[in-house]
Amino acid sequence: MIEVKNIEKSFEDSIVLRGITTTFETGKTNLIIGQSGSGKTVLLKSLLGIFTPEVGTISFDGRIYSELSDDDKRTLRTEIGMVFQGSALFDSMTVEENIGFPLKMFTSKSIAEIQERVNVVINRVNLINANNKKPSEISGGMQKRVAIARAIVNNPKYLFCDEPNSGLDPKTAILIDNLIHEITEEYNITTVINTHDMNSVMEIGEKIIFLKNGVLAWEGTKNEVFKTDNEAIVDFVYSSELFKKIRKAQNKEQ
Repeated sequence: MIEVKNIEKSFEDSIVLRGITTTFETGKTNLIIGQSGSGKTVLLKSLLGIFTPEVGTISFDGRIYSELSDDDKRTLRTEIGMVFQGSALFDSMTVEENIGFPLKMFTSKSIAEIQERVNVVINRVNLINANNKKPSEISGGMQKRVAIARAIVNNPKYLFCDEPNSGLDPKTAILIDNLIHEITEEYNITTVINTHDMNSVMEIGEKIIFLKNGVLAWEGTKNEVFKTDNEAIVDFVYSSELFKKIRKAQNKEQ
């Protein structure tokens, strides 16, 4: 579990995060949503330790990040997997080389042990027969699978995903959502996803954090989205074409 307590983050005279307090639960897909400029990317980067809040604390299963030694921070980073928005694969490396890269960098595993682990996660994300292909030789959806495999190859406790469906068609996006959700449950990972995709909200939104102007304006589950009378989340959610169709269908049933 990741616990966030009253964090504030500013850049020069601009306050971006204002007293955010929430938890990201283990074994669940936790989604951060909000309009551009709402603070969701700054929150994600604060969780990753890229930004340091001026106020408040972020703790990982009881370990307060700001109180950790440099060695303990390095240890924590080995427990984190990251799926970047553009996949961020190395063009000159093959699929298996990309996936094995964190193991070569951060572990003392032998070449045989690395290869064995790489093969396990390749099979887990259904990338059969893609080991020796370069990123340019596979589809966008397959590239995302490689990125997910690389993120989980070191058995992380925490998985962060920044717009994992960016650039994907709707069908492939759903497959990636489901894969992330399955892996989260299977490995009991604390998964945090920064997204603007309302399909993702309805597919895998076990916990949803909605930010507006740097404030946590609402939190709940995908099922509670339809029941809330919180104007901020209602206006945001129902501005999407997907939810316009859902609302229209609900009105007809009534």
